[in-house]
Amino acid sequence: MSETLWADMLPWIKALHIFAVIAWMAGMLYLPRLYVYHVASAPGSETATTFVVMERRLLRGIMNPSLVMVWVLGGLLAFTPGLADWSEGWIWVKLACVVVLSALHHLLARWRKDFAAGANRHGARFYRIVNEVPAVLLLAILAMVMVRPF
Repeated sequence: MSETLWADMLPWIKALHIFAVIAWMAGMLYLPRLYVYHVASAPGSETATTFVVMERRLLRGIMNPSLVMVWVLGGLLAFTPGLADWSEGWIWVKLACVVVLSALHHLLARWRKDFAAGANRHGARFYRIVNEVPAVLLLAILAMVMVRPF
């Protein structure tokens, strides 16, 4: 691909990456909150069934596609010469936070399956704590990208 074409595409790749991050983070912040409410519903009730549907749609319709977009577009950006200096520490901290977020995504997916099977093992307090983790990681990622402290 020519450098000119790549330079023309780069702002679009960045914009789509940011869009994917926003969509993914919306789900990462909302799904654990749904779990908090789901825990309070009676197993097998109409409310619990509604939560199962909402959780599945959020995960499969928004979060999973967004996660893939974040990694694909982020990978394109990461290997664009001049955008990131891999000898600096901030990029490694950012990448580590994204890996942890991705692992949490997979845990949320596993817990969704537990809820769907009527086999949830955690209480509302657990999911309230889990609900804070994506926000803390997002703050760390933003600090690394915007401030580049090291």
